[in-house]
Amino acid sequence: MINPTEQLSKLSLNGFEALFRAAQISLDSTERLVKLNFELSKQSLEENVKLTRELSSLKTPQEALTRLNKLATQNLEQAVANSRSVYDIVSETQAELGKIAESNFNELNKSVISNIDLLSKNAPAGSETAVNALKSGIAAGAAAINSMTKAAQQVAEFADSSVKAANSATVDAVKTAAKRSSAA
Repeated sequence: MINPTEQLSKLSLNGFEALFRAAQISLDSTERLVKLNFELSKQSLEENVKLTRELSSLKTPQEALTRLNKLATQNLEQAVANSRSVYDIVSETQAELGKIAESNFNELNKSVISNIDLLSKNAPAGSETAVNALKSGIAAGAAAINSMTKAAQQVAEFADSSVKAANSATVDAVKTAAKRSSAA
């Protein structure tokens, strides 16, 4: 016999566990982002103090220009690296939250299918067609969601490779421009 209270309780508990896990992932990611921002701020302050000392010791405008060009290149490279770090944290968080959502959906789908199976055993004669249609509809919905999930993963992988390529191209372009500027 089906015990709806027990099944609802189990589904609710699974939902709360998933919610707590998602909250933990979000807090961990936020902590990582705050730590990254703190480290970047600290690093920036240290670099500005160092730069001020260096610029005050330069004798000619050409030395200052060369140093500023080098500094601009370093800053842009650092900005690209920092954006990559933020992108990695956000991507990892999205992937973990996606796994939780997918797992919960699969668990819910299994529960619904098992409940339909149990109900169909007690269903009146002739209702097999309706039960099969219901199962078929649920299976089609699950297949559609799985297809969308796979497509989203492919898009995320493509975006990831595109971001990496753009970062590399940016760093290369900055280095090339800095070399040309220094040579001029």
